[in-house]
Amino acid sequence: MSTLFDQLGGQQGIEQIVDDFYKRIMADNTLNHFFANTDLDKQRRHQAALFSQIFDGPNQYTGRQMEKVHTGMNLQQQHFDAIAKHLGESLAQRGVSSEDTNAALARVSSLKDAILNK
Repeated sequence: MSTLFDQLGGQQGIEQIVDDFYKRIMADNTLNHFFANTDLDKQRRHQAALFSQIFDGPNQYTGRQMEKVHTGMNLQQQHFDAIAKHLGESLAQRGVSSEDTNAALARVSSLKDAILNK
């Protein structure tokens, strides 16, 4: 049975999704300030590794825990919702089925409390 990682196009697919995802984030004035001092190449690599892990692909994420990464950022529900919307759009752009998109967004939503430090 193929994994969500496979359905999203494997490593190459994940990297393309992440590239599109960050283009959308950086064009969003409600979010881009969070990344003002971020090395985006490094950020994209970390994001691709995290997505690989949570979408049942190779576990290559070596970054900090979600709670630590997002501490002090004062992220709110509307920020999380905007990120999820951009991810959904990036998945659609890649031609991912609505079923797989919903599955991917559900995986990301399972990290929401850690990301929002709730």
